[in-house]
Amino acid sequence: MSQLPQNQDYKNLFDSISQIYQSGRSTAIRTIQSQLVSTYWKIGKHIVEFEQGGKDKATYGTQLIKNLSKDLKEAHGKGFGESNLTYMRLFYLKYQIMGTVSPQLSWSHYYELLKISDDLERSFYEKQSILENWSIRELKRQKKASLFLRLAASTDKKGILKLAEEGRKVEQATDLLREPYVLDFLKIPQPYQISEAELESKLIEHLQHFLLELGKGFAFIGRQYRITLGNRHHYVDLVFYHRILKCFVLIDLKKEEAGYQDVGQMNMYLGYFESEENTEGDNPPIGIVLARDKDELLIRYAMHGISSQLFVSKYQLYLPNEEELKREIEAIYEEE
Repeated sequence: MSQLPQNQDYKNLFDSISQIYQSGRSTAIRTIQSQLVSTYWKIGKHIVEFEQGGKDKATYGTQLIKNLSKDLKEAHGKGFGESNLTYMRLFYLKYQIMGTVSPQLSWSHYYELLKISDDLERSFYEKQSILENWSIRELKRQKKASLFLRLAASTDKKGILKLAEEGRKVEQATDLLREPYVLDFLKIPQPYQISEAELESKLIEHLQHFLLELGKGFAFIGRQYRITLGNRHHYVDLVFYHRILKCFVLIDLKKEEAGYQDVGQMNMYLGYFESEENTEGDNPPIGIVLARDKDELLIRYAMHGISSQLFVSKYQLYLPNEEELKREIEAIYEEE
C-alpha cells in the first residue's frame, strides 16, 4: 500500500472502493456470459431454421457447418470452429424456448451439459449446477463420478424423474447420502493397503474435493474430535456442520467392512453430540459410518431401534462403472 498516512477512514474508503469494484466486475462478467449464451442460442436457431428451409438443406447437407465455420472464422476470428457451431445448433435443438435457459449458467456450462445425450441426466446436472453453484470444473467432476446415475440407481422411477426435474435438494438427512461415495480424487492405486488414519489424512489433504463429493452445505469443524466419557477419550474421525439442515454431521471411516460395533459406537457419538455439543437452534446430529463394504442384513439388524439419523454407506476409490449403473436404472424402469 502507498506511503500516505494510514487511518481508519482511509482504510474504510479503500475497502469500499475494492468492494464496489469486485461487485461491478462480477456483475459485468455475469452480464457478458448471459449475453454470450443468448447470442449462441440465436446462432443455433438460425442454423436450424436454415436447415429446415427445404431445398437448401439438400444442397448444403453436412457441409453447412464446415462452410459456415470457414467463412465466419475469416470474418470474425476465433470462436466459430466446427465444434462450437455444432454445439450452438444442438443448444437450440435441446432448448428451443429461450426462457428455459438459465441466466445463472455460462456457455461453458451448457457446452459441457450438451455432451450428455440422455435428456433426464442432462436436466439433473443443469438443475444441480444451479442449486449448488457449480463451477465448470465441479460440473465435470460430478459428471465423471456419475453422480446422477449413483443417485438414480438408489431410488424408484418417480424419484429418478424428480431428480431430473428438480435436482437433488437437501431437505432431510437422507438427502445427504450417496451410495457409494466416490473418492477417486485421492488417487490411491489398486490394489491398495491403507489404514483408516491414512485415509483420513488424505481426505483432509483433499478437503475441497471431499466437500464437493459430500454435497452442498457442509462446513468442516475438525478431525479426531475428542469425546470424554467416564475419564475415557473417544475420537470422531471427521466432524462437519450442515448449514442447511442446521446440525452436526459425524463421519467415522472404516477401511474394511462395517460391523455392528461401528453402528453402536456412532450411536454413542450421536447421543453425546445431541446432549453436550448442540446449542439452541441445532437439530439432532447425523452420523455416517463410511466403510469399504457392508453386509446389508447385518447392518439392518444392528440398526434396529436406533436413531433414524444414523447411516452406513460404502465408499470406493475409483470411478463407478457407468454402464452397470445405467443397466440398474433400466431395470428400475422395467420393473415399474
